[in-house]
Amino acid sequence: MNRPRREAAARQIMEQSPPRVPPDLCAEAVRRGGRMLRRRTAARRLMWLLLAAAAVAFTVWALTVQPWVEPPSETTPPVTGWDGW
Repeated sequence: MNRPRREAAARQIMEQSPPRVPPDLCAEAVRRGGRMLRRRTAARRLMWLLLAAAAVAFTVWALTVQPWVEPPSETTPPVTGWDGW
């Protein structure tokens, strides 16, 4: 079918009967929307909880390892200017 015939067929279908909306459409939409909001809220809370746990874990690690402190030297530097006895 070409475009004008498809448009004519679509108009004919729409003019034959008024659009029918299921009677429980609004209640179903409200139920699904509420469920989506609860899921989003739970996901958001979980993400904040994971972020807080990661921040606490990093803080504990940083305080125990102290990566900002220079590690002790593994070898002793050569001694110069010392005659021994």
